[in-house]
Amino acid sequence: MKNIVMLGAPGAGKGTQSALIAKEYGIPHISTGDILRMNIKQGTELGTLAKSYIDKGALVPDEVVIGIVADRLAQPDAANGYVLDGFPRTIAQAEALDKVAKIDIAINIVVGFDVIVARLSGRRVCVCGATCHTSTLNGSEVCPKCGKKLFIRDDDKPETVRARLDVYRAQTEPLIGYYAEKGILIDIDATGTIEEDFAKIKKVLE
Repeated sequence: MKNIVMLGAPGAGKGTQSALIAKEYGIPHISTGDILRMNIKQGTELGTLAKSYIDKGALVPDEVVIGIVADRLAQPDAANGYVLDGFPRTIAQAEALDKVAKIDIAINIVVGFDVIVARLSGRRVCVCGATCHTSTLNGSEVCPKCGKKLFIRDDDKPETVRARLDVYRAQTEPLIGYYAEKGILIDIDATGTIEEDFAKIKKVLE
């Protein structure tokens, strides 16, 4: 199996497709967000260091994140391949990653920004943990599972989504060119259903 990097804007469906790839091919889905949370929870040296930045509302510096990723990639379960989701986010991180790992393929999940804004800003969540979308609620504002009032997360408000997309465009979009130059970039048009998009990815990987 291959060492895969997933690229795509926030809300494009990277996490969902990464999890499906991991399950289908029996390789770990490595999400930097999850690793950071796990290290913080376990109180590791790296976790304590990362927490000191997060508590101040600052971004965790590249060298800390790279240290955490390198540590994770060295685990035995990653020996036969892995899916990296949420890392690298910048050219500097990609260059640092190249020093500790050999990336075989970069899958770029392509979705129009207008589709992403509609997708994310239509998301509603409930205190019971359920997530719904306005497109399936038929105007209802209550949770179909427990009947409590649904709410929109700050992260999903249209102005916040647009701000996140602006950051992505400035910092992360250049990675598409970086991996294209290496000849390992594959664009996946992800405007279909989750299953249809995954079928396209499988075709590429096989």
